[in-house]
Amino acid sequence: MTAVATDELARYPEPLGRPHPDASLGWLRRLWPVIRPMRVGLISSIVGTSIGMLARTLVPAVLMLAIDNALDDQTDDIAPYAFALAGLTAVAFVSGFIARRAMFRVAFRVETAMRHAVFDHLSRLSSSYYDRSETGQLLARANGDIRAVQMFLNFGPFMALSLASLFIALALMFAVSVPLTLVTIIPIPIVAFIGLRSRHPQLPAWWLVMARQADVATVVEENIAGVRVVRNFAGEEHEIARMTGVADQLRWAMVKGADVSARYIPALEHLPRMSQVAVLLYGGLLVESGDIGIGALVAFSSYVVMVQVPFRFIGHLVQMAQRAKASAMRVYEVFDEPITVVERDDPTDLTGARGAVRFDDVHFGYGNDADVLRGFDLTVQPGETVALVGATASGKSTVARLLPRLYDVRSGAVEVDGVDIRDATLHSVRSVVGVALDDPFLFSMSIRDNIAFADPTASQERVEAAARTAQAAAFIGELDDGYDEVVGERGYTLSGGQRQRISLARALLHDPQVLVLDDATSAIDVRVEEKIHAGLREATADRTVIVIAHRVSTISLADRVVLLADGVVAAEGTHEELLVREPRYRELLEHMDDDETDDDEMDDEAAEQDGAD
Repeated sequence: MTAVATDELARYPEPLGRPHPDASLGWLRRLWPVIRPMRVGLISSIVGTSIGMLARTLVPAVLMLAIDNALDDQTDDIAPYAFALAGLTAVAFVSGFIARRAMFRVAFRVETAMRHAVFDHLSRLSSSYYDRSETGQLLARANGDIRAVQMFLNFGPFMALSLASLFIALALMFAVSVPLTLVTIIPIPIVAFIGLRSRHPQLPAWWLVMARQADVATVVEENIAGVRVVRNFAGEEHEIARMTGVADQLRWAMVKGADVSARYIPALEHLPRMSQVAVLLYGGLLVESGDIGIGALVAFSSYVVMVQVPFRFIGHLVQMAQRAKASAMRVYEVFDEPITVVERDDPTDLTGARGAVRFDDVHFGYGNDADVLRGFDLTVQPGETVALVGATASGKSTVARLLPRLYDVRSGAVEVDGVDIRDATLHSVRSVVGVALDDPFLFSMSIRDNIAFADPTASQERVEAAARTAQAAAFIGELDDGYDEVVGERGYTLSGGQRQRISLARALLHDPQVLVLDDATSAIDVRVEEKIHAGLREATADRTVIVIAHRVSTISLADRVVLLADGVVAAEGTHEELLVREPRYRELLEHMDDDETDDDEMDDEAAEQDGAD
């Protein structure tokens, strides 16, 4: 066997951090475990930003002294003030560069860590989660929503720290003139109140926008993946109408979000301008009366601008924060989804597996639906080939999904070599059990990489040997780039039969001790299938094989046939025995493709031509 040892997985790094699992915490507190590994960069950015803001805040004070002492009274030389202004500018420049560079690096690393953690969590979720989830929604969470959080981390701290500069500016303004400062800050409580009020309506508005964007992504993804179905059934107009509908819903949500912003942001931006009016009117009177100098009035005007900037930021900061909060909460929904197929605290490695399989009184159903298997019992000896047959929804494919532990049984047990697979490591279970499906998925990469997916280090000789057994070597050799030919998305540049043969080769190269063939040759021409069966008999001579059979020709591979009905074993025996004593088996065979004519199956040559076209 070529199963990869579990400890080899250690070469894949763990995510730098995952959001805190406590859903009662605020969204930023939940994000802190992801940010914590980058705390040095975060602190550097905060310190640099603070130094830069302090330097910018001191500039008007130096300017005031320069005007009043060097220009107006002419008691001091102007040069020291000029050098001081140049020094403060240099400090602000250097600290700003360091702060922005550090914060951007932190934000991008957090984005990468979040995306890594989301993908890691998605890879661990059970198949039942994907049964009820939309691909577009998951894509939106892993891309757009994480990007919204990253954008907030890029600019949010600068905006928040700019509010701190407000208090420094106010302190210096009080030092210059208390009456003028009191007149100037009259709009501040009003602006603060409006900023706080704007938070509540913006969160649901931006949540709705994120959800509608995900709906658009879902429709686009489904139409790209199902383009052949859409065209075969002339469904273009219907899908365009569907897309128009979700796009209109997104537009409506964005308009609602814009309406909420429009009610608050103009007031947050322009109310502070009233302070400039106060400075010109009241400050001018104070200059005329000699209470303050011209330099003080100039400095006050600069401080008023500094005070205005944070308030202009408040609207954008609140909007950006609420959008990031909505996005983060949507991402947290993925993390809050429990992983139901988990390993025990001290799992067993299925090493040296013989391939004995046992289903012991298994009950199982999908989601909250009724049981598909209702007390299913089956024992397969090492090296035995068993065919499972039965009517639609009898539970055949469910058996194929339970054996590699894609789902957990509701009750009973699935055992390999006497070990309950729930007591074994997931990696070892899926190394021992290999599955080839009737509707195989191929990745958008070379044929060689698709075949060697389970073992990327496999030699070219092993890849070609698996392809020969699956009767894929001939058509691969006719391709322009042979094994280096890159297949299109989902492998649709190949015919159905070609995809099935590559999938079968992939399962054979995986070299499992237990091989499950879930109608894995249904799209293959009968003549080619006979050659595949001959190769499989030789390749699977020392391993356990479970065949989910929908064709009589597939049953010929089996040493024993098991008939399923209503989720239990209805009868078992050899093909000949069941023909004699089981009328349900004979009735089932009548509905199978016994004569396997070209009327029911596209021959392989036609399928290859169809794939080439």
